[in-house]
Amino acid sequence: MAALPVVGAGVSAMSRTAPSHPLCSTDSVSEQLEELQLTLGEGPCVDAFLHGSAVLAPDLLTCDLQDRWMVFAEAALEAGARAVFALPLQMGAISPGVLDLYARVPVRLNAEELADALAFADLATLVLLDARIDETGGPRDGPVEDLGAYRAEIDQASGMITVQLGVGIEEAFVRLRSHAYAQGRRLGDVAADVVARRLRFPPDAEPDAEPDQAGEDP
Repeated sequence: MAALPVVGAGVSAMSRTAPSHPLCSTDSVSEQLEELQLTLGEGPCVDAFLHGSAVLAPDLLTCDLQDRWMVFAEAALEAGARAVFALPLQMGAISPGVLDLYARVPVRLNAEELADALAFADLATLVLLDARIDETGGPRDGPVEDLGAYRAEIDQASGMITVQLGVGIEEAFVRLRSHAYAQGRRLGDVAADVVARRLRFPPDAEPDAEPDQAGEDP
């Protein structure tokens, strides 16, 4: 989050059919924001999940936001947040939760910063789905990993697959993800195998074919 004008972030697993739960937060303020919104049933996080679109609150002291979230706005200000940005986590029809970012001062995200925030939300979606959320909304495999390290390894693995298959980076990522889902494995674990050269995607293999184990360098 260093590239964004925020100081903290939190992720909540949310569902229309089961109780929602905070999953992780970077500090005590983020933790309070997640708990407040899920407890009160109002706030940027709740609206982002219900409407499936980003909700940007650059200054919680403005009248319109005070009127929109009468209880949450005051509680968030008391907790130490002045600006809150909620980004729904989505992959197709799947919406497992929301990523919240906050700042201690009023701030607006420019186009580049919003694009970066949405990229983090996409990554958080992959991590959340990869953690195999159970029906109660809780992660089965422990805390969510560091997003930066997770993204770097997946990017590296995708880059290696582009060389192995002679395809573009998007197609390489699709092949990586398809293999993980087909094998019932975590995306991060498959990426680690590719990076460690324990798994190789042969150029003559069909998309659904089994990659080679313990392959050589691309």
